[in-house]
Amino acid sequence: MNESAIQAAAPPPAGQRACAEQRPVLQTVRERRPIAALARYVTCVWVQEVSPDSAPFVHRRAPNGSAELACVLGSAPRVLGPQTGPVAEVLVPGATVVGVRLRPGAAPPVLHLPSSETAGLDLAADELWGNGSHALGEALAAAGSAHAAAALLERAVAARVADGPDLDPLACEAVRRLMRNERADVRAVAASLFISERQLRRRCDAAVGLTPKMLHRIFRFQRFIALAWTLEQPSTQLARLAADAGYADQAHLTREAKRLEGRSPRTLLLESEQRCGCGHDHSVSYGPLLRPRQRRHARGGP
Repeated sequence: MNESAIQAAAPPPAGQRACAEQRPVLQTVRERRPIAALARYVTCVWVQEVSPDSAPFVHRRAPNGSAELACVLGSAPRVLGPQTGPVAEVLVPGATVVGVRLRPGAAPPVLHLPSSETAGLDLAADELWGNGSHALGEALAAAGSAHAAAALLERAVAARVADGPDLDPLACEAVRRLMRNERADVRAVAASLFISERQLRRRCDAAVGLTPKMLHRIFRFQRFIALAWTLEQPSTQLARLAADAGYADQAHLTREAKRLEGRSPRTLLLESEQRCGCGHDHSVSYGPLLRPRQRRHARGGP
């Protein structure tokens, strides 16, 4: 259920698949809040590790409205633009990934270009930053631990923010309203901000890389995932989750899940129950999508 960014790798050869299928997937995800200076720009800093004894981990990510900086240690850092559909990648045994997830609307101060220019893309950081990204990749690989590497990547983000453009306050407020309102109407959001729908779309495209309507769809689906994280055996409570997340009915949720994540919601949740039953804590990334009462009642792991 966690959507952390990972480096693509080739699937194992056919002769190795049978062997891989006999091994369980052993992977952990740890998130934390950013340093105070980055609170306006960063949702979370994360570390993902796949055990050397694990089978290759097929990681499926649904769009979350954000851009991310991620690095498989030993490889070049990457910039992952905001997505509008599912991405499936393979993380090989023994891989460690560190990443920083930006808040929707915070990419321009970090990337130093409009979010629309990275939307839907997965780019090597050197395509945007040149040779400096190579030095960063080497420093991350030489860090004493995965957490030290994550902190180093976080400091690199802070350095770029210091030299970047300001946040667009109107776009950030639009993001906040779209995120918190399960049934937000884009026209009403534009009117409440005293701008036209066309202006709202233009500002969101530059700051977030997505239209307000698409952003609201993504937030609604992410809210469904976050709400599922608060329940025991969420795969048995789809109707309740659909209603609480803001869908018209369970069929509406199913259609959106297939478009945004590539699978039915039940399949998604069953896999998550198995994969995250060990207690991965996603409260940092899921918390902003939940109301305070829902956060208080969240279970220990998704």
